[in-house]
Amino acid sequence: MKPTHLRLRRACVAAAAAGALIGPAAAGSAAYGAATAPAVSAPSPSPSPTTDAGFTQLTPAVAARLDAAVRQVMRETQVPGVTVGLWAPGKGSYVKTFGVADKATRAPMASDLHVRIGSETKTFTVTALLQLVDQKEIGLDDPIGKYIEGVPNGDRITLRQLAGMRSGLFSYSLDGDFVKKLQADPEQSFTPRQLLDYAFKHPVQFPPGAQFDYSNTNLILLGLVVEKVTGRPLHEVITERVLAPAGLRHTVFPTSAAMPDPYAHGYTDQTASGKIEDSTHWNPSWAWAAGAMISDLQDLRSWARTLATGRLLTPATQAERLKTTPMNLPGDGYGLGIFNVQGWIGHNGSIPGYEVLPVYLPQARATMVILLNTDDRYEGQEPSTLFGQAVTAIVTPDHVYPGHKPRAPGTG
Repeated sequence: MKPTHLRLRRACVAAAAAGALIGPAAAGSAAYGAATAPAVSAPSPSPSPTTDAGFTQLTPAVAARLDAAVRQVMRETQVPGVTVGLWAPGKGSYVKTFGVADKATRAPMASDLHVRIGSETKTFTVTALLQLVDQKEIGLDDPIGKYIEGVPNGDRITLRQLAGMRSGLFSYSLDGDFVKKLQADPEQSFTPRQLLDYAFKHPVQFPPGAQFDYSNTNLILLGLVVEKVTGRPLHEVITERVLAPAGLRHTVFPTSAAMPDPYAHGYTDQTASGKIEDSTHWNPSWAWAAGAMISDLQDLRSWARTLATGRLLTPATQAERLKTTPMNLPGDGYGLGIFNVQGWIGHNGSIPGYEVLPVYLPQARATMVILLNTDDRYEGQEPSTLFGQAVTAIVTPDHVYPGHKPRAPGTG
C-alpha cells in the first residue's frame, strides 16, 4: 500500500503539508466526457492601461488554445472533471467545464456545482482573526499561550507566526496514528482538541519564526482563538462576519458531512486500500479551520478579489497580511493565510476528492479559478498546479503559476 498523508494542499508550491498534503499519486481510471460549450465574453473595445498589464485578450482563438491545454492536462492526469474560469477587465472572460461531475452517472461537470475547498478555508479563518485585530480585540504579536493553554512553546509562538506558517508546530495531519484512524472511518467526527493532541505528541520542529513550514495545526489554534475571543462557534463567526459581508451566498462552513445541492462528486486515492474511492460525503471535521469549507465557482471568483484587495479589513491590517516571507523556492512568498506566487495572490486548497485554485493578479485586475473533483497526484505534482500552469502559460506568460516544479512527495 502506498504511503499517504491526508492533505489540505499547501500553498501552491507543492510541498507536503498537513492538510495540503501528499502521497505519491496513482494514475486514476477516471475518464472524461465531452466539454461543455465555452462561455467567452466579448472583450470591451478599449482596455485601459491598468488592465493591459500582461494579460492576453481572451479571443476565440485564445479560448481554443485554452481548451486544448486543459484537455491535454486531463489526458495526462485522468482528472474526472474540471472547471476553469478567467476574468479580466478589458480582456474578456473564459468559463468552461470539462469532463464529468459523477463517474457513476456520467453527469457532466457544470459551473454551478459546489465543491469542497480544502485549504482555501484558511483564508476565511485568518480573515476572521484579522478582523479581531482591526477591532483591537487581539494583537498579531500576542503569544498563543495568552488564549490557549497547553501549546508547546505557547509563550513564544505568536498569532502572526501561526498565520504565517512559521510556528514550528508539527502538523497533526502528518501523524501516523491520525491517518490510520481517519482512513479506517473517514465519516467519523473529530474535535479540534483531538486534532491538537495528535500534533502535540511530537516535539516542536524549530524555534518560532525560524523558518516556513506549512502546518494545519496552526489553523486549528487560530480557529480556537477566534472562538475564545468572540465566545461563538467558528462556523457562525465566519458565516456572519466574513461570508455575509463578502456577499458569498453559496459558500458554507459545514458542521456535518452534508454537501449542498448541486455538487460534484469527489474522488481520491487517499484511502486505506490505496484504490480510488468516492469521498464526497467524508466528514471534513478533521480539517475544521484548516480546510472544511465548501464553495462554488462564482463565489470563489468574488472571494479571490476580496481577499487580495482586503475589502473586509483596514488597509493597515491588509498590508500586514500581504507581507510575505519566502517559502522554499524563488518567486513565491507566504503572508498571513495567503500567498503570492509569481504575482498571483490567493491560496490553493485540497482535501480528499477535490482541489481548488482561486487567485488574483492585481496589475491586470484578473481572476483565475480552477476547480477539480480529485486530489490524486500526477507524477508527484498537484493536478490543480498543472492546470494553473497550463492556463497561465497562455494568458499571463510573464506570471506563470507556479513557475517551478514542486518538491518530491512525502517531504513535508
